Amino acid sequence: MLSIMFTCGMYDYSGEWAYRVGVPAKSGVSGGVMAVVNRQLGVATYSPRLDRRGNSCRGIEVCTELAARFGLHAFDCLNVGSSFLEAVLQS
Repeated sequence: MLSIMFTCGMYDYSGEWAYRVGVPAKSGVSGGVMAVVNRQLGVATYSPRLDRRGNSCRGIEVCTELAARFGLHAFDCLNVGSSFLEAVLQS
């Protein structure tokens, strides 16, 4: 399921999403975005303003910021998010 979310979940934005954010996600035409960090965390956002591809503008911004801030990108060789919960609890 995560592979399908990663490659198809953000409609026409899926490839760019995988490159920029690096977290499997699924968006809905109502403005919801659900992202998953495997075995650690799920993030859901809701904001009805959609971009031209049918994804939530603010949802994309939130997920992008969280992935960058906490190092959650799946293809980052220095992925500090592999122990995300531990890092947050120790902070």
